[in-house]
Amino acid sequence: MYGDRGRRFDRQPREMHTVICSDCGKETQVPFKPDGSRPVYCPECYQKHRRK
Repeated sequence: MYGDRGRRFDRQPREMHTVICSDCGKETQVPFKPDGSRPVYCPECYQKHRRK
């Protein structure tokens, strides 16, 4: 009951966008359309940057 407060279960699946990781150059997908103003990372590189 409390865990689903505010969630929408009828939401459409997110559109994924294929990008190249700014660190390692690997192709990956993200749930947003990058505008080029900030780097985009694959999951592995993203975790490395979060720890800094």
